[in-house]
Amino acid sequence: MNTEKNVAAAATAIIGQKVLPGREQEFASWQQDLNTAASYYPGFLGAETSPPTPLQPDWVVVYRFDSVAHLQTWINSATRQTYLDVGAQYFDGPATQQVVSSGTQTLDPLVTVVVTHRVAPKHVDDFLDWQHHMVEEESKFEGFRGTELFRPIEGLQEEWTTLYRYDSAEHLDAWLTSPQRQKVLAEGEKFNDFRLRTIDNSFGSWFAFEGDGKETPPPPSETKTSLAVWVGLYPTVVLLTLALFPLHLPLWIGLLVGNLLSSFLMSFLTMPYYVNPLLGRWLRPPPAEAAVRTNVRGLGIVAAAMVFWAAVFYLVTVRFWTLP
Repeated sequence: MNTEKNVAAAATAIIGQKVLPGREQEFASWQQDLNTAASYYPGFLGAETSPPTPLQPDWVVVYRFDSVAHLQTWINSATRQTYLDVGAQYFDGPATQQVVSSGTQTLDPLVTVVVTHRVAPKHVDDFLDWQHHMVEEESKFEGFRGTELFRPIEGLQEEWTTLYRYDSAEHLDAWLTSPQRQKVLAEGEKFNDFRLRTIDNSFGSWFAFEGDGKETPPPPSETKTSLAVWVGLYPTVVLLTLALFPLHLPLWIGLLVGNLLSSFLMSFLTMPYYVNPLLGRWLRPPPAEAAVRTNVRGLGIVAAAMVFWAAVFYLVTVRFWTLP
């Protein structure tokens, strides 16, 4: 559990917003413009917008900046306030906001729960002890992936924020409805002024570069993203085609099965174990590294990888094994 305040580390804002029925499309367009405006601010790393899901009743927007100071500049900016004044016509009630600051990204690729507590200064020690007990109990449940605790951030957020993760909605629900959790909540009755939000972020793991498998923001360039997927998709599709060829499946069934298998392979094997390690430095370069040098090296790696695979598959399918 991380309980240290670290204002120099990367910062993430999680904003939830209910939208008036029938205004969803207008809101999505407005939010895209707002995210574009955020990208011009110093320290911007990325922004993601997620529509409501069965797990997540609100629209959720996640902003990532390289420091709390840069995030605070954007959150409190006149630019954002101007956009909010215009967008108010789409809102169904006030937004909620949580901010976390950490050296690594904190949103898990599966199911993340965000809980915020207001804690009086005189009760901080009791709160930390109670949180420790909560973690001990939830860690006994199947599917538990870990938890992090973040202190309030002066000038930006007064609440304590806890993130905990499970590998599926079912395992999460088992914990949320368990007698064990109800017992711990009763023991911490004086901390019952809290808000809880569940975030479904199922596809974030395609671009996870941290060694512990935690999610990082997707690459800021759509061109880079497309090329990275191409690098992974080409060998995946060709190898699957060769593997399925002996079955002599009809074209429509072969494509149906092949697309399903390629989706799983891309998500759980090709991207995390091949593409991300190969292109991670290009997709998410260090801030101090020159962009031209990074792009030249990255494009060189892309070209070399594709030439390699093209040569391998030429030899396999033309020289050694000719497909009818």
